[in-house]
Amino acid sequence: MDWDRVIERNQAALTRIVAMLIAMVEMGSGAMAVLLPPSLYHAVSRMLLPTESAVRRLIAIVARGLKVKPTPTHSMPKGLAFTGKGGGQIAFQLFDTRQRFSHTGRRRASAMVVPRIHIFADSPLVPLFQPRRPAENPIQEPDDTIDATRLGRRLAAVKMALDNLPQQARRLARWKARRDRMQKPAFLSPFRPGPPPGHRKEAMEEIDFVLRECHGLARDALYEDTS
Repeated sequence: MDWDRVIERNQAALTRIVAMLIAMVEMGSGAMAVLLPPSLYHAVSRMLLPTESAVRRLIAIVARGLKVKPTPTHSMPKGLAFTGKGGGQIAFQLFDTRQRFSHTGRRRASAMVVPRIHIFADSPLVPLFQPRRPAENPIQEPDDTIDATRLGRRLAAVKMALDNLPQQARRLARWKARRDRMQKPAFLSPFRPGPPPGHRKEAMEEIDFVLRECHGLARDALYEDTS
């Protein structure tokens, strides 16, 4: 396996996809993600999720066989991690968000069952039907916008990760070293079981093909590290 060629090809494809997503956001808002129309927001978000998954797997490929000195153990960050003085820098999330399979929910306390009495005769106790009055200033759906601040941060984080793959690979290698020292680690792999986040059974766009390739190759790379 020519791993260097694999990394170069997929990094170029993902860089092109991320640049396109950033251009879509800037075209819709005139700047980097503040408010976006719902249609544009959901279109970018739908492509960003598999892009993040593919970048995580590409980082695992780059980290294949990398040995580093372990750092002190700390909990796995959830979502975007903010680093640096004042939390101004964004760290790309190296782990898939785990799925929750618990279907137990809170049971609502039901009110005491009482007989329902319907009165159909004329009575002052029976309210008269009054049609609902239209709103004075109805909200026009095309003018709605969605706060895309977090979306912009995710785009910035994934672009930063692609531009610094060796650095991200060292982060992942340090996590592996810490995991190997744990007696009962919470996670044995940075990837969740089953299909990756954003996976679609029928490939429709370029990112779908990139994610499939990166997912399969990343599993091979992780297997080599543990064998």
